[in-house]
Amino acid sequence: MSRTNFQDLLDAGVHFGHLKRKWNPKMAPYIFMEKNGIHIIDLHKTVVKIDEASNMMKQLAKAGRKILFVATKKQAKDIVAECAKNVNMPYVTERWAGGMLTNFPTIRKAVKKMNTIDKMITDGTFDTLAKRERLQVSRQRAKLEKNLGSIADLNRLPSAIFVVDVQKEINAVREANRLNIPVIAMVDTCCDPTTIDYVIPANDDAAKSIQLITGTLCQAIAEGLEERRIEKEKEKDEAPVKEEDAPKAKAPKAAKAPKTEE
Repeated sequence: MSRTNFQDLLDAGVHFGHLKRKWNPKMAPYIFMEKNGIHIIDLHKTVVKIDEASNMMKQLAKAGRKILFVATKKQAKDIVAECAKNVNMPYVTERWAGGMLTNFPTIRKAVKKMNTIDKMITDGTFDTLAKRERLQVSRQRAKLEKNLGSIADLNRLPSAIFVVDVQKEINAVREANRLNIPVIAMVDTCCDPTTIDYVIPANDDAAKSIQLITGTLCQAIAEGLEERRIEKEKEKDEAPVKEEDAPKAKAPKAAKAPKTEE
């Protein structure tokens, strides 16, 4: 069964591509026709591609892996942030910090710095600082939160990234390609699909289109997380009782051997 139907995609305007003169010929297999100088995306192919990406993301979630959502364009950032939060996945919607994947240890250090400041606030160290120092630390914390707060729980490289608008997020795509991290993306008719592992041909400008596709993918992730939870509970119920946990039966005292005369 498909996760989305043709009519839903049509209603959301997923089929509207870019102007014909702006097209990328590599997107030709996903284009249905041209109308009034605009390319129309073949939604039958979009349905198939959404299903492929959904199944892959569901399996990753079921295995406990993280998928990083990337969308910094104005009409996508709030939608993507909301969807990613709902399934507890990391996301970048402010600015892609260069080296976020290829220089991951440095990014982790910055996140740790943020956690250190939080600890200072909770244990009272922050209050002992001079007013000027407190202001500097607060500003630093706010800046870190804005750029990295949404990936604070990402302790290792993500198993995949999802991108809205591969032209705008070209740096994220390049870094993922360099590290062989699979890229799932909404790809419009003006983009190059060859750097994307899971191409979802779609209008990446309309909020309704972004909402429908991102929401569908996150629904698949939610299913994977639920299956993982059920499996873990089942394992817990079926787990054999450990020897040290089992009540010990007292061993009968051994009878003393009679002393023998030498």
